[in-house]
Amino acid sequence: MMSLQSWKEIPEERLNPKLSRKIITGEKVMVAQVFLKKGSVVPSHKHESEQITYVPEGLLELTLPNGKYRVGEGQVLVIPSNVEHSAVALEDTLDMDIFSPIREDWLTGQDDYLRRE
Repeated sequence: MMSLQSWKEIPEERLNPKLSRKIITGEKVMVAQVFLKKGSVVPSHKHESEQITYVPEGLLELTLPNGKYRVGEGQVLVIPSNVEHSAVALEDTLDMDIFSPIREDWLTGQDDYLRRE
């Protein structure tokens, strides 16, 4: 089903004092605006979803099994399915994450790793 949405109208979900997000889903794909304050840590985790991370503002350092990647303004990192990864915000950052399939744990609140300070 087709839908037109506005990020301005999507409620922002605060996960911890340094991390919040907005989510839009289709049937098979999910996109999220993730707001990270400088020093915010996304603990190491993995998921079946392929992930595309695009940073329109700020700077993230992601750690994957094959090394560290700094992803800054205008850059995109593709993270394959089931690859362990973590992130640290080196600046206040707006991160756009695209997932396929949809991250059901994000929709059901079973993403405790993000809800810790």
